[in-house]
Amino acid sequence: MKSDDDAALVLHPIGIARTPYAEKADAPRQPRAAEGVAGVIEIRRDLVDGLADLDGFDRLIVIFGFDRAHRTSSLKVLPPRSTTKRGVFATRSPHRPNPIGISIVRLVRVEKTSLHVLDVDLLDGTPIYDIKPYLAYTDAFPDAKAGWLEGDAQTVVAPKARASDPRAPYEVVLTDAAREACAFVEAETGLGLERRIREHLGLGPEPHAYRRIRREGDTMVLAVKEWRAVFVPRGGE
Repeated sequence: MKSDDDAALVLHPIGIARTPYAEKADAPRQPRAAEGVAGVIEIRRDLVDGLADLDGFDRLIVIFGFDRAHRTSSLKVLPPRSTTKRGVFATRSPHRPNPIGISIVRLVRVEKTSLHVLDVDLLDGTPIYDIKPYLAYTDAFPDAKAGWLEGDAQTVVAPKARASDPRAPYEVVLTDAAREACAFVEAETGLGLERRIREHLGLGPEPHAYRRIRREGDTMVLAVKEWRAVFVPRGGE
């Protein structure tokens, strides 16, 4: 049997991602939460021949590195959608023994060594290790079970054409004043405050290690950078 050192694999980036997300807190959790967000994957010039015939595919599987995730020896992690620690291999956590992730993006066009894509959830500057075409006939399994995500939450019935999230998101309703305030913040600072509020509270209104939520009397407060969103859970949630 080979030692760990003998079996080690050295990966060299084939390119880099250029996206709107400069900080970890800015990036969506999954590509489905980044629908329509544009980015560019810049491939090394010496690999340009490898992009031949790629422009006929609608979607790509991007294999990348979690270069800004802190290393940990823990094999149990607390996912944003759980109040219980789970085995790291049963999660999409970026804190893994090998900091490698996958993302599926929509390909818009290929321009020389630049891949223009949509539905980008990667941080700007993320190293790209490989790209493969997404093939629906072999890569899509809409009826596949979702493990613990189904076990302690209401399951959503998936349509045949497209699998739904197994855990229904919380409905987040903003007042007119709140939407106006969010629009002002985005215009002045570029921070997509409304999107961040909807993403965080869509996971649940209770305090969590990954969400800056605290109780204040009969209300709750969500912190997004230096901004605060006051909200009230409804319907007994």
